[in-house]
Amino acid sequence: MGEEYTLKMGEKREVRENAEISLPGNEPLLSAKGVFKIFSGPAGDLEILRGVDFAMKKGGMCFILGRSGSGKTTLLNILATLDRPTRGEIFFREKNLTALGERDLARYRNGKVGFVFQFYYLLPELDILENVMLPGLMAKGRNLKSRAEALLEKLGLSDRIHHSPARLSGGELQRAAIARSLINDPEIVFCDEPTGNLDEKTAEQVLELIFGLNRVEKRSFCIVTHEKSMIRDFGTVYHLHEGRLERG
Repeated sequence: MGEEYTLKMGEKREVRENAEISLPGNEPLLSAKGVFKIFSGPAGDLEILRGVDFAMKKGGMCFILGRSGSGKTTLLNILATLDRPTRGEIFFREKNLTALGERDLARYRNGKVGFVFQFYYLLPELDILENVMLPGLMAKGRNLKSRAEALLEKLGLSDRIHHSPARLSGGELQRAAIARSLINDPEIVFCDEPTGNLDEKTAEQVLELIFGLNRVEKRSFCIVTHEKSMIRDFGTVYHLHEGRLERG
């Protein structure tokens, strides 16, 4: 998991001032080329994405900013291979993901990708430790219990591992969701409005946690949001407007 990084609620971490982290090599970790997404209906075609190009490097921090309804989640789902583009291609390094079948895509997601959602999606019938272990069980990972316990300790939840989700605060639930996203040691974590269900103070603490994981572990994060306050002076910022993605 790299250098240990612990952030408990209320702690502050210095935000780095340098540009986006990227590890040696010029090739992008993830890229999209000419992506269109079109939904057809009785009233005609609805073009959500219009020729989107995108790239981020390993160890990068990427923000995709856009108003509600702009297609941010649609784009994230396509980049994460949860949905397919109508036209265009998605690449992980040099592998064309759009050419893979569903079984190979599921294997790719289990091994390479983590997800953090606005509403956590923790299963209420499982305790926090079991929720964190779940993606690893699906991927038939080893030493899952010890790995999950280590992640929860790292994220300041060691005293909550046997609690049900109903007993945790919003910030604790999101930290548990982040731990779950890391259980298979993914190369990139996609975050869909990760602070949208949190109060301002808790949202800032969760963001600092994500930024710390990016800085210390060189973990790649792609965050979509409508909140400009999430954007920092490092990383790559894209703006999605009327189906087109612009950098800067």
